[in-house]
Amino acid sequence: MSGFDRVIIADWSAASALSPARPSANAIWLGITDASGTRTQYFRSRASAEAFLADEITARQGRLLIGFDFPMGYPAGFAARLTGVSSARAVWAWLSQELTDAPDNKNTRFETAARINATLGGAGPFWGRPRSLPLPALPETKAVDYPALGLAERRQVETLVPRAQPVWKLYTTGAAGGQGLVGQPMIHRLATRPGVAVWPFDQVDAPVVLAEVYPSLLARAVAADPAPIKDEAQVRLLSRALWHLSQTGGLQPLFATPGAPVTTEEGWILGAGHGPQLEDPDR
Repeated sequence: MSGFDRVIIADWSAASALSPARPSANAIWLGITDASGTRTQYFRSRASAEAFLADEITARQGRLLIGFDFPMGYPAGFAARLTGVSSARAVWAWLSQELTDAPDNKNTRFETAARINATLGGAGPFWGRPRSLPLPALPETKAVDYPALGLAERRQVETLVPRAQPVWKLYTTGAAGGQGLVGQPMIHRLATRPGVAVWPFDQVDAPVVLAEVYPSLLARAVAADPAPIKDEAQVRLLSRALWHLSQTGGLQPLFATPGAPVTTEEGWILGAGHGPQLEDPDR
């Protein structure tokens, strides 16, 4: 596998309104590294960030890796129960049709999750919502019996990254599930572009590779960074680390995964189990 000439890391957001005009935390940040150096960019909306990434894919020179900090799949069995097909791609396509996400960030992630819960019996798997939002099929707090539901609470990769929040959590701190619901329709759209692969569902020899990342794998480096906004530090440091590994031939081991259902339904976090290599790319 040849290296990547450019690495972009996206810290995503499921916000329901535009982020502040002044660069702020809990918004969308991109870290971009290539041979010219590293820079970061702030976006107020998912739509503007997606348009930027689509342009990057179109205008790329050389190979491009884009990492997103949200889950691209769910525990085994969910996809088939929702769509009839045991495939993460089927879930992306379903969400792209069923979830509304406007240019001003207004979205129906909670309503869509409630509809999924109702389809699966009304007791989960998703949970977390504002108290003011009356959705009986979506518990306000975690009150889901996953064994009774016949689904796991966590994906296989989260045994290696136990700090990662469950993909079903939609609200309050660390609600990666909300970002996954609004992010996966974008993955569906970007993946239809020529030359784009999504790892680990596709081979990684494509000109453009999209992957799931977890910037907190660099928690110690981020904590030591003087940047006032943690989100900015995370994408900057992770894009730099992955680009450096790519240039020195150290990136390929990070793409190793178990087989199905990881490669068909669940997905994997790029760098899971390789924290030391990311923190010290020269080791």
